[in-house]
Amino acid sequence: MLHAKRTAFAGLLAAVAITVGAGTATAEELRLLTWSGYAPDDVVAMFEKETGIKVEITYSNNEEMISKLRATGGSGFDLAQPSQDRIASAQLDYEIYKPLDLSKVKSDQFIGSMLEATKKNTTVDGKAYGVPHIWGTSGLIVNTKAAASVKDYTDLCDPAYAGKVSYRLKRPTLIGFAFALGMDPFAAYGDTAKYEDILGKVEEKLISCKSNVKTYWTGGDALINLVRSGEVVAAMAWDGGGWKLNKDNADINFVAPKSGALGWVDTFAMPAKAENEDAAYKWINFVMQPKIAGMITNSSSYWTAAKGADQYVDEAARKQFSASFPQEAIDNIKWYPPVPAGLEDLEGKVLDRVKAAKS
Repeated sequence: MLHAKRTAFAGLLAAVAITVGAGTATAEELRLLTWSGYAPDDVVAMFEKETGIKVEITYSNNEEMISKLRATGGSGFDLAQPSQDRIASAQLDYEIYKPLDLSKVKSDQFIGSMLEATKKNTTVDGKAYGVPHIWGTSGLIVNTKAAASVKDYTDLCDPAYAGKVSYRLKRPTLIGFAFALGMDPFAAYGDTAKYEDILGKVEEKLISCKSNVKTYWTGGDALINLVRSGEVVAAMAWDGGGWKLNKDNADINFVAPKSGALGWVDTFAMPAKAENEDAAYKWINFVMQPKIAGMITNSSSYWTAAKGADQYVDEAARKQFSASFPQEAIDNIKWYPPVPAGLEDLEGKVLDRVKAAKS
């Protein structure tokens, strides 16, 4: 059953085509700009032992990656991991990446449809700037005993949960709430006026919802602690965080929202002034080995684009996936298309106004 569902994901992806690091890199160092959980300690130790290359990790998110690389003109790191929908526009605007040399990537280690879709979505002027690594969804983490009625993003605004919900003040929240309000923000990507109208309705909803928010979370670990302690009973977050909590408390799990989970793919992309390209390609090929990829999933609860990694993922993770994603939820995933240039500026202004508004 899991294999069938994973195949369904691969097919969907194919269908939709989806503190700056300091110092100078040496032959023995890889400076990695990535998300928390993507480079577990045991995997790093194995890589360092096998290659003799030291890995220096800086944890970040999409917005910070763009800011860091923009501030340095693409220097300071040898490999970054932005989401596939955030590469083309950033490259067109700021030229912070360089094309990948795909001849140095072991493409047979990737799920084929996911690799092709990601290459397509990160292509600028005929050259691919990204290959897939981690994929998953944003949706709801719910304590089903304390917040059983939370089935969609806008349910986080139910007065019954005042002061006990959380979400990020980032663009996924805008997108998720738009879908839950019955609109299709992705369909409006090419129409600025229509997209601004959608953002206006979402802004109004998020401002009215402020009294419900315990805190706007910024780091996954902080959110997990809030949910684990019971201070937060429902949140908008990534599936991996929900599955991590489920390991300790069966009442807490990731729930695919009624209006659709938001599907994302985080990539490997090379900063424009990367100094140790050889180390970067060695890291990509190392972590995409099925056994290593399985270790990453077991540690982080996030799935990878590595072909054959499923057989190295523990049974508990397989069951969690099946519980959160019946077939109808898979079919309802809203996959992020590439973000047009300029759209994030509009979203940033909305988020700033929501943050500044009084509850």
